Amino acid sequence: MNQAMMMKLKKMQKELKEAQDKLQNSTFVGKSGGVCEVEVKGTREIVKIHILEDIFESKDDIPMIEDAIVSAINDAYKQIDAETEKLMGPYASMLGGFGF
Repeated sequence: MNQAMMMKLKKMQKELKEAQDKLQNSTFVGKSGGVCEVEVKGTREIVKIHILEDIFESKDDIPMIEDAIVSAINDAYKQIDAETEKLMGPYASMLGGFGF
Protein backbone atom coordinates (compact mmCIF):
# COMPACT_ATOMS: atom_id res chain seq x y z
CA MET A 1 0.00 0.00 0.00
CA ASN A 2 1.45 3.36 -0.97
CA GLN A 3 2.13 6.30 1.36
CA ALA A 4 -0.80 8.40 0.07
CA MET A 5 -3.25 5.57 0.69
CA MET A 6 -1.90 5.06 4.22
CA MET A 7 -2.33 8.78 4.95
CA LYS A 8 -5.92 8.65 3.66
CA LEU A 9 -6.69 5.64 5.82
CA LYS A 10 -5.21 7.28 8.92
CA LYS A 11 -7.22 10.44 8.26
CA MET A 12 -10.38 8.41 7.75
CA GLN A 13 -9.69 6.45 10.95
CA LYS A 14 -9.31 9.71 12.89
CA GLU A 15 -12.53 11.13 11.42
CA LEU A 16 -14.39 7.91 12.19
CA LYS A 17 -13.21 8.01 15.82
CA GLU A 18 -14.32 11.67 16.09
CA ALA A 19 -17.75 10.78 14.67
CA GLN A 20 -18.11 7.90 17.14
CA ASP A 21 -17.12 10.16 20.04
CA LYS A 22 -19.57 12.84 18.93
CA LEU A 23 -22.39 10.30 18.76
CA GLN A 24 -21.59 8.78 22.14
CA ASN A 25 -21.42 12.22 23.78
CA SER A 26 -24.73 13.35 22.28
CA THR A 27 -28.03 13.31 24.14
CA PHE A 28 -31.37 12.54 22.51
CA VAL A 29 -34.81 13.33 23.90
CA GLY A 30 -37.59 10.96 22.88
CA LYS A 31 -41.15 12.22 23.27
CA SER A 32 -44.46 10.46 23.42
CA GLY A 33 -47.65 12.41 22.84
CA GLY A 34 -47.05 15.03 25.52
CA VAL A 35 -47.20 12.34 28.20
CA CYS A 36 -43.51 11.76 28.86
CA GLU A 37 -40.00 12.47 27.67
CA VAL A 38 -36.98 10.18 27.84
CA GLU A 39 -33.40 11.46 27.74
CA VAL A 40 -30.97 8.93 26.25
CA LYS A 41 -27.22 9.11 25.60
CA GLY A 42 -25.85 8.11 22.21
CA THR A 43 -24.61 4.96 23.94
CA ARG A 44 -28.32 4.10 24.47
CA GLU A 45 -28.04 4.67 28.23
CA ILE A 46 -31.27 6.11 29.61
CA VAL A 47 -30.42 9.23 31.60
CA LYS A 48 -33.80 10.57 32.66
CA ILE A 49 -37.52 9.91 32.33
CA HIS A 50 -39.88 12.85 32.80
CA ILE A 51 -43.61 12.20 33.18
CA LEU A 52 -45.91 15.20 33.01
CA GLU A 53 -47.66 15.38 36.37
CA ASP A 54 -51.02 16.61 35.14
CA ILE A 55 -51.74 13.34 33.32
CA PHE A 56 -52.51 11.36 36.48
CA GLU A 57 -56.22 11.01 37.06
CA SER A 58 -56.31 7.46 38.37
CA LYS A 59 -54.25 4.29 38.65
CA ASP A 60 -56.03 3.07 35.53
CA ASP A 61 -53.75 5.47 33.63
CA ILE A 62 -50.61 3.50 34.52
CA PRO A 63 -50.70 1.10 31.51
CA MET A 64 -51.08 4.11 29.19
CA ILE A 65 -48.12 5.81 30.86
CA GLU A 66 -46.02 2.67 30.58
CA ASP A 67 -46.82 2.47 26.87
CA ALA A 68 -45.93 6.15 26.48
CA ILE A 69 -42.52 5.58 28.13
CA VAL A 70 -41.78 2.70 25.76
CA SER A 71 -42.82 4.90 22.83
CA ALA A 72 -40.59 7.78 24.01
CA ILE A 73 -37.58 5.45 24.42
CA ASN A 74 -38.13 4.04 20.94
CA ASP A 75 -38.36 7.60 19.57
CA ALA A 76 -35.00 8.46 21.16
CA TYR A 77 -33.46 5.26 19.77
CA LYS A 78 -34.70 6.14 16.28
CA GLN A 79 -32.95 9.51 16.63
CA ILE A 80 -29.73 7.74 17.65
CA ASP A 81 -30.01 5.40 14.64
CA ALA A 82 -30.58 8.34 12.28
CA GLU A 83 -27.61 10.25 13.71
CA THR A 84 -25.45 7.12 13.54
CA GLU A 85 -26.34 6.67 9.87
CA LYS A 86 -25.64 10.35 9.17
CA LEU A 87 -22.26 10.31 10.93
CA MET A 88 -21.07 6.82 10.03
CA GLY A 89 -22.73 6.25 6.65
CA PRO A 90 -19.98 7.87 4.58
CA TYR A 91 -17.38 5.63 6.23
CA ALA A 92 -19.33 2.47 5.57
CA SER A 93 -19.33 3.11 1.84
CA MET A 94 -15.61 3.97 1.88
CA LEU A 95 -14.67 0.88 3.89
CA GLY A 96 -16.57 -1.35 1.49
CA GLY A 97 -13.90 -0.75 -1.13
CA PHE A 98 -11.25 -2.08 1.23
CA GLY A 99 -12.93 -5.44 1.79
CA PHE A 100 -14.35 -4.62 5.24
